[in-house]
Amino acid sequence: MNRDMTQGNVMKSMLLFAVPMILGNLLQQCYNIADTLIVGKYLGENALAAVGSSFTLMTFLTSILLGLCMGSGAFFSIRFGERDEKGLKEGICASFVLIFILTVLLNLAAFLFLNGIRGFLRVPDEVWGDMRDYLAIIFCGIFATFLYNYFASLLRSIGNSVVPLMFLAVSAVLNIVLDFWFVVGLSWGVGGAAWATVIAQYISGAGIAVYAFLRVPHLKMTGQERHIRKKCLREIAGFSVLTCIQQSVMNLGILMVQGLVNSFGVTVMAAFAAAVKIDAFAYMPVQDFGNAFSTFIAQNYGAGKLFRVRQGFRGAVVSAVAFSITVSVLVCIFARPLMAMFVDGEGEAVIAEGVRYLRIEGAFYCGIGCLFLLYGLYRALGKPEMSVVLTVFSLGTRVLLAYLLSAIPAVGVTGIWWSVPIGWFLADAVGFSYYFICDRKGKFER
Repeated sequence: MNRDMTQGNVMKSMLLFAVPMILGNLLQQCYNIADTLIVGKYLGENALAAVGSSFTLMTFLTSILLGLCMGSGAFFSIRFGERDEKGLKEGICASFVLIFILTVLLNLAAFLFLNGIRGFLRVPDEVWGDMRDYLAIIFCGIFATFLYNYFASLLRSIGNSVVPLMFLAVSAVLNIVLDFWFVVGLSWGVGGAAWATVIAQYISGAGIAVYAFLRVPHLKMTGQERHIRKKCLREIAGFSVLTCIQQSVMNLGILMVQGLVNSFGVTVMAAFAAAVKIDAFAYMPVQDFGNAFSTFIAQNYGAGKLFRVRQGFRGAVVSAVAFSITVSVLVCIFARPLMAMFVDGEGEAVIAEGVRYLRIEGAFYCGIGCLFLLYGLYRALGKPEMSVVLTVFSLGTRVLLAYLLSAIPAVGVTGIWWSVPIGWFLADAVGFSYYFICDRKGKFER
């Protein structure tokens, strides 16, 4: 099931690799969708707001691990493209130790600062009880998140995007079944939704780890290959830490916006919680296409095939823009029935605010679609620092405008919604300009 993307038709290679990743992430979104849908329908507005705010926080925490794993994956893909078996094995060993240690520290910090989260996110009193109960359980799944994302990144770097999909399929179905059982059947409240997610996460994380150790030959190492060299560790850290910074800065900005949203009360919190889930589901395929595109670029960059890099970039941009425009039209048309899926009939104010968010932000998905491609491009070309720059432009603009515009009484919370696409398009302009300038000057030559 391993795919060498340095050969064959460019777009076909990317699309065949991307489809299992897209399907996998659709299933992964089911973790969050199931929690939000069931909690909103059966536990009410306050519980929905609690789970929604928790999701934003968990997205930030797991983005740290995801960034580390994605950065390592780019390193693996380049070594795979270079056919450097020894370098690949050394990188696998060094990155696993590095990310494992950081995962343990992150998990400890999450529990240590649990009570301090309330003030940072401006959580209302009526929401905090449910939110604290949910987080105290969901934090137990951080290590499982590391296991799944690390081994999924490894498998994808060598061209295998099918096996991660298989493990996610099993865990997603399990999560939904357990959600109904714990929340509806056993009446465990928001804690039941959290336990359902954590159990499903450990099934996928442990399962993919066992598979990788049994079936991936690159994990069969000699004593010398298991030795962690400083040079290799520095190189891995250069990819992983910078990608981690990019991912965490991006989600820290979102977390800051969440705190601002929370200051507008429970109704806006609940609307944002549901709308963000719709949001993530809508543009998630292009996000995964960006990750598949990154693997394609890294393999071909490692193999020295820059003509395929350019072909892939042009084709990916056209495909991402076409998809994003299509999804934008659908979300704008069906915004109300989509919101109604998460909110009962008495939550008209919540539905109305969510619709307003989706019709402002959702109209410009092509901005985030191109940005995902640019993140993947620079990560694959060994320039993860540029991804950090783009994130600063995107999220810096978003946070600054959100606070400035929302403070104007005539604008209010709508200013937060408009700040999102403005940030996307500013970062896109910087990213595309830098690429074309560097390509003309031959700075990507190996």
